[in-house]
Amino acid sequence: MPRANPFDDPRTSPIDVAREAAERIRAITGVETHEIALVLGSGWAAAVEHLGEVTHEIPARELPGFVAPTVPGHVATIRSVRGRTGARILLLGARSHLYDGRGVRAVAHGARVAAACGAKAFVMTNASGGIRPDWKPGTPVLISDHINFTATSPVEGANFVDMGDAYSRRLRDIARQVDATLDEGVYIGFRGPQYETPAEIRAARSMGADLVGMSTVIDCIAAREAGLDVLALALITNHAAGVSDEPLTHDAVLAAGEAAEPRMAKLLADIVDAVAKEL
Repeated sequence: MPRANPFDDPRTSPIDVAREAAERIRAITGVETHEIALVLGSGWAAAVEHLGEVTHEIPARELPGFVAPTVPGHVATIRSVRGRTGARILLLGARSHLYDGRGVRAVAHGARVAAACGAKAFVMTNASGGIRPDWKPGTPVLISDHINFTATSPVEGANFVDMGDAYSRRLRDIARQVDATLDEGVYIGFRGPQYETPAEIRAARSMGADLVGMSTVIDCIAAREAGLDVLALALITNHAAGVSDEPLTHDAVLAAGEAAEPRMAKLLADIVDAVAKEL
């Protein structure tokens, strides 16, 4: 039988579910605090080999609130890593998306678990479509801000979260100390799973968006609500609809991500090391 979704009951506190998952992680790993939480999107998975020693690997389904991902290219485990600087890193696989149909609480769960595990920095990666035509597939981009076009929020009740520094300027500066060539831009998040139409991309461009995808915005809001500093890196895997004549397919996104993985893996690991030294 499918595992029950604890978020289906509106009386259930998503914060309590996150705390239960964090306590389970502590019990399994023996690690009291993971200073950095890291989400690996498509094209970034090879970074695991560069981050340090994976000391524990937990199937997602063993932790409250997590399920195995439904999309090829996303992993189904939570890993505890002893980083090269000695910092403890929580690798969050099994991320949920709104298009999975499990609700916004499930999407925000990873960020809330990171906070419950004691993380100070929440580092996200994703695969994005480039709205700027000069960003070719394989280009890494720092996300400087976002436009939430999902029509929802993970924040519940009258909790007015400041999003003025949604993607930490300090952490972006640290990332650019690692690679001064990193460009940055505004990410627009759609619900999906269908890709955007050319008209939607024209509208996004007129609003100031530079790249587009179906993740990240909900996670960022939840992380900021929990008091985490957020850093997000996008890998441009394709031009957005209408920017080029190429059709958009998930297979093409995966192929572009695989081609860029070696470079992205080292870049991300070096950035995580630099962030760890500044915590």
